[in-house]
Amino acid sequence: MEENKMAKGIIIGFLAGSIVGGVIALLYAPKSGKELRKDIKQKKDELLEDASEYLKEAKEKATELIQEGKKKSEHIIKTAKEKASSMIEDANKMISGAKEKAADKLSDTKEKISTEADRVKEAFKAGIDAYKDEKTKSS
Repeated sequence: MEENKMAKGIIIGFLAGSIVGGVIALLYAPKSGKELRKDIKQKKDELLEDASEYLKEAKEKATELIQEGKKKSEHIIKTAKEKASSMIEDANKMISGAKEKAADKLSDTKEKISTEADRVKEAFKAGIDAYKDEKTKSS
């Protein structure tokens, strides 16, 4: 965008300078009215031709810059998509690993709870049996 403004400024400056220079040259040239009009027409045609040439070049340069910008933005988007995809894949791997670890921990915890519950039941049963034995001894 900055280069487009600069190119536009250069073209406008060139055209203004050409017009002013042409007018000054024609005014100071010792020629008849007919010759002067012919020279003015010729200069006008030259300026229009130059201006159209500069405009054509400016359009070509702008088109090139736009194409280059599109290519760069497409590359940036492609790279960003690849990185995002990679990050998502890594995140999914981490989540899967965490799920597996959580499932293993849960399984281990269930097993420990079951073992402890069995021990508590056995201890409770032993306590009841000991109570019954003591009760029968004292009766």
